[in-house]
Amino acid sequence: MDQQEQEYLAYIVNAIRICANYRPKFGHGARKGISLSQFQEMYRNDPFYSWMGLDNPLMYAAHKAAGGMTSVYRQIGIGCENLFRRVVQNSLSLSDEDVKWSYKVKKAGGKTRTLYLDARIPTDSVTNIPKRKAIRKWISNCAADLDVSSRVAKTLQGVVFEVRQGYKSKDSKRQNADIANAATAYTKAYLPCVAILSLQIDDDIAFRYRNEKWALLTGNTAESSPQKSLYAFMRDVIGYDLAAFFHRYSATLKEEVNTVLVKLLSSQ
Repeated sequence: MDQQEQEYLAYIVNAIRICANYRPKFGHGARKGISLSQFQEMYRNDPFYSWMGLDNPLMYAAHKAAGGMTSVYRQIGIGCENLFRRVVQNSLSLSDEDVKWSYKVKKAGGKTRTLYLDARIPTDSVTNIPKRKAIRKWISNCAADLDVSSRVAKTLQGVVFEVRQGYKSKDSKRQNADIANAATAYTKAYLPCVAILSLQIDDDIAFRYRNEKWALLTGNTAESSPQKSLYAFMRDVIGYDLAAFFHRYSATLKEEVNTVLVKLLSSQ
Protein backbone atom coordinates (compact mmCIF):
# COMPACT_ATOMS: atom_id res chain seq x y z
CA MET A 1 0.00 0.00 0.00
CA ASP A 2 1.46 3.38 -0.95
CA GLN A 3 1.35 6.39 1.35
CA GLN A 4 -1.52 8.04 -0.50
CA GLU A 5 -3.77 5.00 -0.23
CA GLN A 6 -2.84 4.63 3.44
CA GLU A 7 -4.20 8.14 3.91
CA TYR A 8 -7.36 7.32 1.95
CA LEU A 9 -8.01 4.14 3.95
CA ALA A 10 -7.41 5.95 7.24
CA TYR A 11 -10.30 8.35 6.55
CA ILE A 12 -12.74 5.43 6.62
CA VAL A 13 -11.10 3.22 9.25
CA ASN A 14 -10.63 6.01 11.80
CA ALA A 15 -14.24 7.11 11.37
CA ILE A 16 -15.53 3.56 11.90
CA ARG A 17 -13.40 3.06 15.04
CA ILE A 18 -15.06 6.04 16.71
CA CYS A 19 -18.28 4.01 16.89
CA ALA A 20 -16.72 1.35 19.14
CA ASN A 21 -16.93 3.72 22.10
CA TYR A 22 -20.58 4.61 21.56
CA ARG A 23 -22.75 4.61 24.68
CA PRO A 24 -26.49 5.40 24.74
CA LYS A 25 -27.57 8.58 26.52
CA PHE A 26 -31.14 7.56 27.39
CA GLY A 27 -32.37 11.11 26.92
CA HIS A 28 -30.17 12.53 29.65
CA GLY A 29 -27.67 14.34 27.44
CA ALA A 30 -24.66 12.72 29.09
CA ARG A 31 -21.69 13.78 27.02
CA LYS A 32 -19.97 10.39 27.08
CA GLY A 33 -23.14 8.37 27.32
CA ILE A 34 -24.24 6.12 30.17
CA SER A 35 -22.46 2.93 31.22
CA LEU A 36 -24.21 -0.39 31.95
CA SER A 37 -23.88 0.11 35.73
CA GLN A 38 -25.27 3.65 35.50
CA PHE A 39 -28.12 2.40 33.32
CA GLN A 40 -29.04 -0.35 35.79
CA GLU A 41 -28.90 2.02 38.74
CA MET A 42 -31.12 4.52 36.93
CA TYR A 43 -33.69 1.90 35.89
CA ARG A 44 -33.70 0.08 39.22
CA ASN A 45 -34.45 3.36 40.95
CA ASP A 46 -37.47 3.79 38.69
CA PRO A 47 -40.25 1.67 40.25
CA PHE A 48 -42.14 1.05 37.02
CA TYR A 49 -39.08 0.14 34.94
CA SER A 50 -37.87 -2.05 37.77
CA TRP A 51 -41.21 -3.87 37.92
CA MET A 52 -41.03 -4.43 34.17
CA GLY A 53 -37.49 -5.78 34.37
CA LEU A 54 -36.19 -3.13 32.01
CA ASP A 55 -32.94 -2.93 33.96
CA ASN A 56 -31.92 -6.12 32.13
CA PRO A 57 -28.43 -5.85 30.57
CA LEU A 58 -29.94 -7.03 27.28
CA MET A 59 -32.09 -3.88 27.21
CA TYR A 60 -28.93 -1.80 27.56
CA ALA A 61 -27.33 -3.82 24.73
CA ALA A 62 -30.39 -3.20 22.54
CA HIS A 63 -30.19 0.57 23.13
CA LYS A 64 -26.46 0.54 22.46
CA ALA A 65 -26.92 -1.44 19.25
CA ALA A 66 -29.73 0.80 17.99
CA GLY A 67 -27.86 4.05 18.58
CA GLY A 68 -24.56 2.51 17.55
CA MET A 69 -26.01 1.42 14.21
CA THR A 70 -26.92 5.04 13.45
CA SER A 71 -23.44 6.07 14.55
CA VAL A 72 -21.83 3.54 12.19
CA TYR A 73 -23.75 4.89 9.19
CA ARG A 74 -23.01 8.48 10.20
CA GLN A 75 -19.29 7.88 10.71
CA ILE A 76 -18.92 5.97 7.45
CA GLY A 77 -20.57 8.96 5.77
CA ILE A 78 -18.11 11.38 7.40
CA GLY A 79 -15.19 9.19 6.40
CA CYS A 80 -16.42 8.95 2.81
CA GLU A 81 -16.91 12.71 2.61
CA ASN A 82 -13.30 13.31 3.67
CA LEU A 83 -12.03 10.55 1.39
CA PHE A 84 -13.93 11.87 -1.64
CA ARG A 85 -12.68 15.42 -1.14
CA ARG A 86 -9.06 14.29 -0.77
CA VAL A 87 -9.19 11.99 -3.81
CA VAL A 88 -10.62 14.81 -5.94
CA GLN A 89 -8.01 17.23 -4.63
CA ASN A 90 -5.07 14.90 -5.27
CA SER A 91 -6.30 13.64 -8.64
CA LEU A 92 -6.86 17.15 -9.99
CA SER A 93 -3.96 18.88 -8.17
CA LEU A 94 -6.31 21.32 -6.45
CA SER A 95 -5.57 23.40 -3.35
CA ASP A 96 -7.34 23.13 0.00
CA GLU A 97 -9.29 26.27 -0.85
CA ASP A 98 -10.23 24.98 -4.30
CA VAL A 99 -12.06 21.94 -2.90
CA LYS A 100 -13.96 23.85 -0.20
CA TRP A 101 -17.22 25.68 -0.84
CA SER A 102 -19.46 27.68 1.45
CA TYR A 103 -21.84 30.59 1.32
CA LYS A 104 -23.51 32.90 3.80
CA VAL A 105 -27.22 33.39 4.38
CA LYS A 106 -28.91 36.10 6.40
CA LYS A 107 -31.06 35.06 9.33
CA ALA A 108 -33.77 36.97 11.15
CA GLY A 109 -32.28 39.79 13.17
CA GLY A 110 -29.53 40.48 10.66
CA LYS A 111 -27.24 37.63 11.70
CA THR A 112 -25.53 35.52 9.07
CA ARG A 113 -24.99 31.78 8.90
CA THR A 114 -22.36 29.96 6.85
CA LEU A 115 -23.47 26.83 5.00
CA TYR A 116 -21.08 24.28 3.52
CA LEU A 117 -21.10 21.60 0.85
CA ASP A 118 -18.66 18.72 0.97
CA ALA A 119 -16.42 19.34 -2.05
CA ARG A 120 -15.90 21.60 -5.04
CA ILE A 121 -14.22 21.44 -8.42
CA PRO A 122 -13.65 24.90 -9.96
CA THR A 123 -12.82 24.01 -13.56
CA ASP A 124 -10.43 26.92 -14.11
CA SER A 125 -8.24 25.59 -11.28
CA VAL A 126 -7.74 22.22 -12.99
CA THR A 127 -4.35 22.58 -14.68
CA ASN A 128 -4.45 19.22 -16.47
CA ILE A 129 -6.04 20.22 -19.79
CA PRO A 130 -7.55 16.81 -20.76
CA LYS A 131 -9.11 16.49 -17.28
CA ARG A 132 -10.39 20.06 -17.40
CA LYS A 133 -12.03 19.35 -20.76
CA ALA A 134 -13.51 16.09 -19.42
CA ILE A 135 -15.01 17.88 -16.39
CA ARG A 136 -16.48 20.65 -18.55
CA LYS A 137 -17.99 18.08 -20.90
CA TRP A 138 -19.39 16.14 -17.91
CA ILE A 139 -20.99 19.32 -16.51
CA SER A 140 -22.49 20.12 -19.91
CA ASN A 141 -23.88 16.58 -20.28
CA CYS A 142 -25.35 16.61 -16.77
CA ALA A 143 -26.97 19.99 -17.37
CA ALA A 144 -28.51 18.68 -20.60
CA ASP A 145 -29.80 15.56 -18.83
CA LEU A 146 -31.40 17.78 -16.17
CA ASP A 147 -32.94 20.05 -18.82
CA VAL A 148 -31.06 23.06 -17.47
CA SER A 149 -31.38 26.07 -19.78
CA SER A 150 -28.49 26.19 -22.25
CA ARG A 151 -27.87 29.82 -21.25
CA VAL A 152 -27.48 28.79 -17.61
CA ALA A 153 -25.40 25.76 -18.52
CA LYS A 154 -22.90 27.92 -20.40
CA THR A 155 -22.25 29.98 -17.27
CA LEU A 156 -21.31 26.99 -15.08
CA GLN A 157 -17.72 27.22 -13.92
CA GLY A 158 -17.51 24.06 -11.84
CA VAL A 159 -19.38 21.60 -9.66
CA VAL A 160 -20.11 21.36 -5.92
CA PHE A 161 -20.85 18.08 -4.19
CA GLU A 162 -22.95 16.81 -1.32
CA VAL A 163 -21.41 13.42 -0.43
CA ARG A 164 -23.42 10.69 1.32
CA GLN A 165 -22.87 7.00 2.04
CA GLY A 166 -26.62 6.50 1.41
CA TYR A 167 -29.84 8.48 1.61
CA LYS A 168 -32.91 6.63 2.86
CA SER A 169 -34.24 9.20 5.30
CA LYS A 170 -37.23 11.26 4.17
CA ASP A 171 -36.31 14.18 6.40
CA SER A 172 -38.03 17.08 4.62
CA LYS A 173 -35.93 19.64 6.49
CA ARG A 174 -32.74 18.09 5.09
CA GLN A 175 -34.19 17.94 1.59
CA ASN A 176 -35.36 21.54 1.71
CA ALA A 177 -31.90 22.65 2.84
CA ASP A 178 -30.32 20.76 -0.07
CA ILE A 179 -32.75 22.33 -2.52
CA ALA A 180 -31.75 25.76 -1.20
CA ASN A 181 -28.10 24.76 -1.63
CA ALA A 182 -28.78 23.85 -5.26
CA ALA A 183 -30.45 27.18 -5.98
CA THR A 184 -27.49 29.03 -4.48
CA ALA A 185 -24.98 26.87 -6.36
CA TYR A 186 -26.55 27.86 -9.68
CA THR A 187 -26.40 31.56 -8.73
CA LYS A 188 -22.67 31.07 -8.05
CA ALA A 189 -22.18 29.30 -11.41
CA TYR A 190 -21.75 25.79 -10.02
CA LEU A 191 -23.59 22.60 -10.91
CA PRO A 192 -24.84 20.93 -7.69
CA CYS A 193 -24.29 17.17 -7.46
CA VAL A 194 -25.31 14.58 -4.86
CA ALA A 195 -22.67 11.84 -4.77
CA ILE A 196 -23.91 8.67 -3.06
CA LEU A 197 -21.44 5.83 -2.61
CA SER A 198 -24.10 3.13 -2.28
CA LEU A 199 -27.32 2.25 -4.07
CA GLN A 200 -29.32 3.21 -0.98
CA ILE A 201 -31.49 6.17 -1.93
CA ASP A 202 -35.27 6.33 -1.80
CA ASP A 203 -36.83 6.60 -5.28
CA ASP A 204 -39.01 9.54 -4.26
CA ILE A 205 -35.99 11.44 -2.95
CA ALA A 206 -33.99 10.71 -6.10
CA PHE A 207 -36.86 11.99 -8.24
CA ARG A 208 -37.20 15.17 -6.17
CA TYR A 209 -33.49 15.98 -6.32
CA ARG A 210 -33.30 15.50 -10.08
CA ASN A 211 -36.44 17.60 -10.44
CA GLU A 212 -34.70 20.36 -8.50
CA LYS A 213 -31.78 20.18 -10.97
CA TRP A 214 -29.31 18.25 -8.82
CA ALA A 215 -27.02 15.91 -10.72
CA LEU A 216 -27.30 12.56 -8.94
CA LEU A 217 -24.55 9.94 -8.87
CA THR A 218 -25.05 6.61 -7.10
CA GLY A 219 -22.80 3.67 -6.34
CA ASN A 220 -23.93 1.60 -9.32
CA THR A 221 -20.87 -0.34 -10.48
CA ALA A 222 -22.83 -1.90 -13.37
CA GLU A 223 -23.65 1.51 -14.85
CA SER A 224 -21.06 2.89 -17.29
CA SER A 225 -22.42 6.43 -17.59
CA PRO A 226 -20.42 9.00 -15.56
CA GLN A 227 -23.61 11.07 -15.40
CA LYS A 228 -25.25 8.30 -13.36
CA SER A 229 -22.58 6.22 -11.62
CA LEU A 230 -20.29 7.77 -9.02
CA TYR A 231 -17.66 5.13 -9.72
CA ALA A 232 -17.77 5.70 -13.48
CA PHE A 233 -17.45 9.44 -12.82
CA MET A 234 -14.44 8.97 -10.55
CA ARG A 235 -12.75 6.60 -12.97
CA ASP A 236 -13.49 8.27 -16.31
CA VAL A 237 -13.65 11.96 -15.37
CA ILE A 238 -11.55 12.40 -12.24
CA GLY A 239 -9.06 9.69 -13.12
CA TYR A 240 -9.13 7.58 -9.94
CA ASP A 241 -10.76 4.16 -9.70
CA LEU A 242 -12.57 4.50 -6.37
CA ALA A 243 -14.45 1.22 -6.80
CA ALA A 244 -11.14 -0.62 -7.21
CA PHE A 245 -9.86 1.07 -4.05
CA PHE A 246 -12.81 -0.17 -2.00
CA HIS A 247 -12.45 -3.63 -3.54
CA ARG A 248 -8.73 -3.78 -2.64
CA TYR A 249 -9.32 -2.91 0.99
CA SER A 250 -12.70 -4.58 1.48
CA ALA A 251 -11.28 -7.24 3.83
CA THR A 252 -9.79 -4.55 6.07
CA LEU A 253 -12.99 -2.52 6.12
CA LYS A 254 -15.13 -5.60 6.85
CA GLU A 255 -12.88 -6.51 9.77
CA GLU A 256 -13.14 -2.99 11.22
CA VAL A 257 -16.93 -2.96 10.92
CA ASN A 258 -17.24 -6.44 12.41
CA THR A 259 -15.09 -5.47 15.40
CA VAL A 260 -17.29 -2.43 16.07
CA LEU A 261 -20.54 -4.36 15.65
CA VAL A 262 -19.45 -7.11 18.04
CA LYS A 263 -18.70 -4.48 20.68
CA LEU A 264 -21.94 -2.59 20.05
CA LEU A 265 -24.02 -5.76 20.37
CA SER A 266 -22.60 -6.59 23.77
CA SER A 267 -23.79 -5.07 27.03
CA GLN A 268 -20.28 -4.12 28.08
